[in-house]
Amino acid sequence: MSLLVKSSKRGQTMVALEAGRLEYVGFAAYRLSLGETLPVSAGDQELCLVLLSGRVNIEGEGFNWQNLGDRQSVFEDKSPFAAYFPPGTDAQVTALSDVQIAVCAAPGAKGFAPRLIRPEQCKRSVRGKGANTRYVCDILPDSEPAHSLLVVEVRTPSGHSSSYPPHKHDTDDLPHQSFLEETYYHQVNPPQGFVFQRVYTDDRSIDQAMAVENSDLVVVPKGYHPVSVPYGYESYYLNVMAGPKRAWHFHNDPQHSWLLDL
Repeated sequence: MSLLVKSSKRGQTMVALEAGRLEYVGFAAYRLSLGETLPVSAGDQELCLVLLSGRVNIEGEGFNWQNLGDRQSVFEDKSPFAAYFPPGTDAQVTALSDVQIAVCAAPGAKGFAPRLIRPEQCKRSVRGKGANTRYVCDILPDSEPAHSLLVVEVRTPSGHSSSYPPHKHDTDDLPHQSFLEETYYHQVNPPQGFVFQRVYTDDRSIDQAMAVENSDLVVVPKGYHPVSVPYGYESYYLNVMAGPKRAWHFHNDPQHSWLLDL
């Protein structure tokens, strides 16, 4: 089965992971026009809504967050607004402009409350060096309360590599490595561009190399998963990870770990 989920050019749903495709991670991204609404129901999962671009109101029982959003593109040098919802939460998103919004899902548990995540709460960092430099924004890291979800976004400049050297997190062997499924939601600037992503395992039981276009989704059930950005285009991706234990510990591909010494 292909690990590449192609996006739709029309309709409210830009791209969505088929229900049951992964055990722990769920994902969908939506486009809304001014005045349109998106109902959101957590059910027995926990959710993290990430406002990719535009302005919205988010309302539900016990919360009413108005006029959120101050970036018009994921390629602006700004962190997003986001919202965390525990199981049982129902909400409505109302678009105050053209909007793109992602809904990230994972198994949930009681003991958490709905909360707004403001841009200034998101930790920003630079990872790598040279043509391996990329810019990271932690939206829902393991240092913040949640049951399963981990959410981070990454911008990678033209001609650079990302999620590189190749690493994986598919073995429950803490503290050396954690088991986390993952999805990559991609955007490309300018939008007619593409990036390359490979997903492969040591035994090559999975080995897929994909040309990924704007708003496509890549599914990473296990294995290494590097990204390469062609000259002239910028890459953005939103990572969603979840597994039986909420910790991010990865293992570099030993064939390529020498790159860390450059």
